[in-house]
Amino acid sequence: MSAGAVGVRLDGALAEAERRLSDAGIATPRVDAELLAGHVLGLSRTELRLGRGRRLTPRERAALDALVDRRARREPLAYVLGEWGFRRLTLAVDRRVLVPRPETEVVVERCLDLIRGLDRPDVLDVGTGSGAIALAIADEHRGARVVAIDVSPDALEVARENAAAAGLDVTFEQHDVLAGLDGRYDLVVSNPPYVSADEIEGLEPEVRDWEPRLATVGDGHTRAVAEAAAGVLASGGHVVLEVADDGAERTCGLLAAIGYSDVRSTPDLTGRDRAVEGRWSNGR
Repeated sequence: MSAGAVGVRLDGALAEAERRLSDAGIATPRVDAELLAGHVLGLSRTELRLGRGRRLTPRERAALDALVDRRARREPLAYVLGEWGFRRLTLAVDRRVLVPRPETEVVVERCLDLIRGLDRPDVLDVGTGSGAIALAIADEHRGARVVAIDVSPDALEVARENAAAAGLDVTFEQHDVLAGLDGRYDLVVSNPPYVSADEIEGLEPEVRDWEPRLATVGDGHTRAVAEAAAGVLASGGHVVLEVADDGAERTCGLLAAIGYSDVRSTPDLTGRDRAVEGRWSNGR
């Protein structure tokens, strides 16, 4: 956008933002432009559409320009906005953590179904990142006692901030699952790193260039979580794992080989099997 245009109408600013984002290869340029403008103006997308004739102040125009510049460099929209919705929560996010994704919501849904009949279930979230899974479970099952671990102190700082903002009581600890797990839980859940080093270079720039590699790229983490969970699950407890687009069958086989029963997968909203779970019958 030209810095010289003063008092531009909102509809004109949106059109120019959409053009710039489209030229940058953004898949949803109009939606992103509206969300960025709404963030600057404190308006919903519906309110934006009703007020397209209003004129932006120089300060509003400069703020929108800056956000569009960031998004045009393929910085994830969630990082540009500084927050992202996940189920009933709005979570602060930045480069220290992965952006919470809609497909992870089915993982939470399976967790809630599995602990629904327990008044005070003990839950462990392995690799919590922003705290999305742990906090959603704590929010939607108020009796759950949730512990969340991550190897990254930076991620844990974000997660703790999100817990405080949401008023939710979750225990956060720095710990690497590769060192094993301690405690006793009715449910162990994880969205482990499952993108291979070869695959990451072929992903969209938002993931490849911006999201933390520590939380994205990993080999053997799914197995590590599944094996460690077997040592801390109470008899009848469950493990729930998020998997890659083509990882459900392989992960189901892994759980069965370890000794889990009632192994099954659940599709996300796109129809891809996304959550794999198993029941442990020989817990302590």
